[in-house]
Amino acid sequence: MAAVTEQREQRNQQPPYEAYAAIAGTYAGALGAAGMVSRVLGREPQCQTPLDLFVLCAATFKAARTVARDEVTSFIREPFVQGKAHSGDDEEPVQTGGLDQAIGELVTCSRCVGTWVAAGLATTQILAPRVGRLLTWSLATAGINDFLQAGFAALTQKSNELERRSG
Repeated sequence: MAAVTEQREQRNQQPPYEAYAAIAGTYAGALGAAGMVSRVLGREPQCQTPLDLFVLCAATFKAARTVARDEVTSFIREPFVQGKAHSGDDEEPVQTGGLDQAIGELVTCSRCVGTWVAAGLATTQILAPRVGRLLTWSLATAGINDFLQAGFAALTQKSNELERRSG
């Protein structure tokens, strides 16, 4: 019964719209500042090809999943989740109704934090191209590796299952 009451209270609590606005404003302001810095430094985006977009997408996937789900980044999520941050699978944002909750919602959602990661990687590629490219390609390679490892594990499991059935 207590769980039902808690769920009702959470539904009745208004989302932290002011904190959402602050986060969105920070995002827009940071992108604007990065654009101004790139203009002052005379840095323009280098050749952007479909391969560059694919690499940025794969790097964003990997970095966002790492921030939102991996144990190694649990220290980032810890102040903003209920209980103890660990593997990211069952972490829930704190329900303070303020900035802590909004940040918790951001850092526990790989799609949400992915927007920030993509902007950061793209900005790094413009402001510090060598570091940005190294970082983006390294993360992209790790992201593609995740898919290859998962595919290999699935094929191995299916092969073992078929072998058990026929044997």
